[in-house]
Amino acid sequence: MKYKKYFRKTSLKQKGVGDFFLNEVKIKSPKVFLEVGVFHGVTARNVCELLQNLHNDDFKYIGLDLFEKNSENENEVIPITKFSNPLKSFYFNYIKKQNPYSIEAVEDLLKKFKNNISLIKGNSNKILKKIDMSKIDFVFLDGGHDYSTVINDLNCSIEVIQNNGTILCDDYDLTYAPGVKKAIDEFSVKNNFHCSVVCNSRFAKIEKINYL
Repeated sequence: MKYKKYFRKTSLKQKGVGDFFLNEVKIKSPKVFLEVGVFHGVTARNVCELLQNLHNDDFKYIGLDLFEKNSENENEVIPITKFSNPLKSFYFNYIKKQNPYSIEAVEDLLKKFKNNISLIKGNSNKILKKIDMSKIDFVFLDGGHDYSTVINDLNCSIEVIQNNGTILCDDYDLTYAPGVKKAIDEFSVKNNFHCSVVCNSRFAKIEKINYL
């Protein structure tokens, strides 16, 4: 599958990055997928299309995001939500009449999969502790980039790896958010997990070490 942008913003816009990401998901073929940091929902739509191809309707997508800029994330690194493309601005302002970084807009983008998705609006530092991780087999971590948030998200997702699932972390190489790399490295070493830095250091893939 080719990664599609669906006329919206996505952090996986660089050539080949989205395709690499989808291939990683395809290799693992998860049935329950959790994305922390949904943004405009482009990755969510691509994942749902892929999982439907793999499993028909026997899959679940869970997406968590603040879906707005507010006091809870004012110090976080958040991609610019406004479009520089005037055509896209006109489309969302006057035709769709939506803020693409809203839970309503993402639900609209994913309406084809309404029976397979669960979108949660809230802060991962609070919400992830309440999610049952025992059934989740793949986590894509692309939420808050502050060290404390990343280490929280990883610690809350540890059961996924313990059950032989995968955590794929975005922006491992982001120089202006060094807390991402610091948290991933510390988490992997502390828990004796295998961490592979892939796609030109863009992603960090954390998995359980299986001894033969």
